[in-house]
Amino acid sequence: MQPNDPQASDDPIQLTIDGGIARITLNRAERRNALTFALWQRLGDTFDALSAEREIRAIVLTGSANSFCAGADISEFGKVRANAEQARAYENAYEGCCNRIAASPKPTIAAINGYCMGGGCNVAMSCDFRFAVPGAKFAIPAAKLSIVYGIAGTRRLLSLVGLANAKRILYAAETFDAERALRIGFIDEITDDPLAAALAFAQRLNACAPLTISGAKTILDALASGNGALRDGVVERLLDEAAQSADFREGRAAFAEKRAPKFRGE
Repeated sequence: MQPNDPQASDDPIQLTIDGGIARITLNRAERRNALTFALWQRLGDTFDALSAEREIRAIVLTGSANSFCAGADISEFGKVRANAEQARAYENAYEGCCNRIAASPKPTIAAINGYCMGGGCNVAMSCDFRFAVPGAKFAIPAAKLSIVYGIAGTRRLLSLVGLANAKRILYAAETFDAERALRIGFIDEITDDPLAAALAFAQRLNACAPLTISGAKTILDALASGNGALRDGVVERLLDEAAQSADFREGRAAFAEKRAPKFRGE
């Protein structure tokens, strides 16, 4: 997948790739990086494309200016979500995007540099890790729009913060700060520069075995969701693939030679 030039591009979804680390930047600062119907689809496509590239070891998602993602661009709802049929199509695009982020076999990191609202919270929760700036603000205001939050996003929220906190977030539609987000488990770390922290963490993961990471992600996510995704020999396939891999041989050789291994994901 070809990156674009973030210095010259006004593209609403910017991509840079450096040393196996892909960085996606949502770039609609005038709308606090809210996503349109078309952009939900495109963001999901971007994650799918990066997930298919063996050279990509981790994906970092952030936003431009002082916002991560304000969720859906409500200004277009009158055209794209005006009736039940459109609402279903919109939810398919939105939930599909978040599900595709969550399904990536690569480690994914949200660098939350400001506002993270509504569907932006679902995007962040779909990532494996969430680093946030001290001034970040969070909310899921579905109750202020008479929208029922979807089952996948609700499951992610429940898994992260527990039942009582999930109910409070969804029932009251309150804005909460980074300190509360960290305390209840919604984010993993508060840092003055979440993008730098996310990229540094991605580099640490870059040195680890990709087959181990993707296998662990598959198993952990399936166990957390309780959806039976580990049936039909999935675990056995993951174990066999790793055991027969060149990376396993490289890991053993590096250990014996007392050097850092060079994993290739194969």
